[in-house]
Amino acid sequence: MPRKLRELIADLRRAGFVQEPARGSHRKFRHPKGITAILSGHHEGVDVHHYQEKQIRQKIEESRQ
Repeated sequence: MPRKLRELIADLRRAGFVQEPARGSHRKFRHPKGITAILSGHHEGVDVHHYQEKQIRQKIEESRQ
């Protein structure tokens, strides 16, 4: 079952990412180390694509190094 956008946002926030202003349906998150992650989707209840989930996992791992 695909994860929801709200779950990825919660993962990013737990990893120390902070949401910054962005345009349209995109959400921009930045980590204090300078790592940026961008998510697309209007509603937090929408299912995310597998590639989005993979990208967010990679960004979180990158922030831990």
